[in-house]
Amino acid sequence: MGYASGLRFAQPQANPPYDLFGETSMTLTDASRLKLLEPPAGRLRVVLDTDTYNEIDDQFALVQMLLSRDRFEVEAIYAAPFFNARADSPGHGMELSYQEILRLLDRLNVAPEGLVHRGVNDYVGPGKTARTAPAVDDLIARARAGSPEHPLYVIAIGAISNVASALLSAPDIIDRIVVVWLGGHALEWPHTVEFNLKQDVGGAQVLLDSGVPLVLVPCMGVTSRLHSTVPEIERYVEPHGSIGAFLAMRFKEYSSDHMGWAKEIWDMAPVAWLLNPLWAPSVIMPAPVLTDQMTWSIDRRRHSIRYVTYVDRNAILKDFFVKLRDFAAAKVP
Repeated sequence: MGYASGLRFAQPQANPPYDLFGETSMTLTDASRLKLLEPPAGRLRVVLDTDTYNEIDDQFALVQMLLSRDRFEVEAIYAAPFFNARADSPGHGMELSYQEILRLLDRLNVAPEGLVHRGVNDYVGPGKTARTAPAVDDLIARARAGSPEHPLYVIAIGAISNVASALLSAPDIIDRIVVVWLGGHALEWPHTVEFNLKQDVGGAQVLLDSGVPLVLVPCMGVTSRLHSTVPEIERYVEPHGSIGAFLAMRFKEYSSDHMGWAKEIWDMAPVAWLLNPLWAPSVIMPAPVLTDQMTWSIDRRRHSIRYVTYVDRNAILKDFFVKLRDFAAAKVP
């Protein structure tokens, strides 16, 4: 397999990939990790970590997750930080995301009390500093309440700061959770300067170095084919209740020129892998090394992760459209 210039093969290092976490991270054996990385069966305990106001895709992912009650037991939703033109600071981005989550839940008739938690106000950063927040505490408690036989699935679709803070504060939870993270670009991409990853490079390094069971869902080169258009959204989303109208509004307001325009709905991919792994085929590979320059390197001695290589755009969106239609049809006026 040929790799572009963004992927490098690491030279042998004196330190193992777990040195940040000490001996506690070694309690998860390779065999146990591979067992946790198997595509799961049955109904799953899940939490969602989301920078919901950053863009338009988190909203679709959150709704698809909540409308999949036969597959997911949704235990919590965490607001993640983000910082761009829509927010004054990472903490402001987190608060905007928190409020957007509430708007979505209101339209889904879901009570937010005990379900939605504010996340950290800052990134883990290059100092690998654990941040504190109600979301971090809740994640640790829910992880510890599980077991390797019944893990908590952490769907992460923003900067990984909440999850990385939990791993730094409580490394013992790595054998009780599986993180499914949309972050970075495909390994063959020339770089991995992707929004979720670049927001908190230190946090992403913590995640990749911790040994936690990880399903990595890349953006460019993999999830970039998961897109829709305004005509499709107007036909299959907008007519279906207040939540459909809200999602369509968010989708259409993202661009002022809709001619020949399609928009990626990136964040649906991690939810899709848990709904049906056939919709997001994957392979087992060594955890890539994330450099400070936001490129990938490979050290084949590292622990294994699961890496998504493709997404079935048609199957994922059809599942969403059908569930949204059925929800709106069943909703009492």
